[in-house]
Amino acid sequence: MKFRSLIFANLFRKKFRLILTVGSFAIALVLFTFLGVVKSAFNRGVEVAGADRLIVVDRVGLMQLMPVSYGDKIRAIPGVKYVTHDHWFGGVYQDEKNFFPQFVIDVENHRQVYPEFIVPDEQWNNFVKDRQGCIAGRRLAERFHWKVGDRIPLKTTIYGAANWEFNLDGIYHTDKEGGDEGQFWLQWKYFDETVPSVIKSTAGWYILKLDSPDDAVRVAKAIDEKFANSSDETKTETESAFAAGFAKQFGNIEFLIMTIGGVVFFTLLLVTGNTMAISVRERTNELAVLKAIGLTDRTVLFLVLAESLVISFIGGVLGLFLAWGAIPAVSAALTGLLPPLLLSKTMLTLGLLFALFIGAASGLLPGIGAMRMRVVNAMRRV
Repeated sequence: MKFRSLIFANLFRKKFRLILTVGSFAIALVLFTFLGVVKSAFNRGVEVAGADRLIVVDRVGLMQLMPVSYGDKIRAIPGVKYVTHDHWFGGVYQDEKNFFPQFVIDVENHRQVYPEFIVPDEQWNNFVKDRQGCIAGRRLAERFHWKVGDRIPLKTTIYGAANWEFNLDGIYHTDKEGGDEGQFWLQWKYFDETVPSVIKSTAGWYILKLDSPDDAVRVAKAIDEKFANSSDETKTETESAFAAGFAKQFGNIEFLIMTIGGVVFFTLLLVTGNTMAISVRERTNELAVLKAIGLTDRTVLFLVLAESLVISFIGGVLGLFLAWGAIPAVSAALTGLLPPLLLSKTMLTLGLLFALFIGAASGLLPGIGAMRMRVVNAMRRV
């Protein structure tokens, strides 16, 4: 590129200003990327939800329990292939900060409903035979350095007995990108034997797998009608709708992220645009000379845009590099409080495109001003 030397000479004319602008750009890109990753994390439950699965909860709320006998009645509805039920356990491992989701599962039907959670057959069979057995996700096991055969104590005040101990019989993983590998499972039968009588023979919620996703609306309506006017009326919805509703309990995360993202966008646009406007104004005479010796208006516009794009590219790459190093550390620190934060190649690409767009937009108005500048008038400026 024949104007490369000219572009870089202009960029490094004010080194301190260049460093501040690139630094501002980088920090803004880190924030932009982090917001995008958080938004993706909260939406991941919706994205990986099975299209052929429905969730049945008590109409009053998720914490209201339902009779375990509902399972057979739901299974009898045409279009239902498999039914399983879960309970929330809510134990504490060593310290209250060590939060992770713990589910009491129905071992007879869980694998049929959730085929994406892969457990080696030998480990699963050991788990089924062991009333005090448990299974942990691969990410969870790595977090606490667990291995098969470990004895894992949990404390809970929810279900009476304060101390529970489990044998880690297996570790599951999932081949789905962004799949949840942070769960902890224990057996419903052992749970049911140990909890107070008021909790016995209950289920927290039901998960059912359909013969076809096309049956979702009909089956959901049939289930709710079946238990209408009973002591435990139900609310049935698709797994994606359930995940979206659960995420909304944290507040309107998407609106918050979009608002902060908009502030970042306009702030970055103003900072970079102001830098380019000052840079063009400082070089008014030089640009006039370049025009006088034959550079076209389009070439002058190109020079200004190229400078702005180089600043945005360097700042964007630096910001994405910082995000690439920082986000895994933040995710590890927030494990259990937020879904895993994953910085994908798509997010990196979008971040770089965002940086280049800001660069082009910031340099456009100063570039047009330089392009329209008349040589005679420009030479008169001091």
